[in-house]
Amino acid sequence: MTADAPVISGSSVVKLARGVRLHEDPVRGQTVLLAPERAMAVDDIAVAIVQALDGERNLDRIAADFAEKFDAPVEEIAEDVRTFVQELSVRRMLEIVQ
Repeated sequence: MTADAPVISGSSVVKLARGVRLHEDPVRGQTVLLAPERAMAVDDIAVAIVQALDGERNLDRIAADFAEKFDAPVEEIAEDVRTFVQELSVRRMLEIVQ
């Protein structure tokens, strides 16, 4: 984590930053998260997390929804969600709503 990246917590509400979007790359056969002058390859789990970042639900709520949907431990999912979202924050691909 860099000094200028905000700390992400379970109560954080975030959405993709302006200009950031998911894109299917047919040449490589994978999904990428595109941002101005950068890209990040993402797997199916990352795609699900990105799609859940609606700027309305906090990360704890998103993790609880995933835990229910996938019948998995909420603590484990919450940690994975926060870690991935923190990485997006470091890469300046997020807007923190609250």
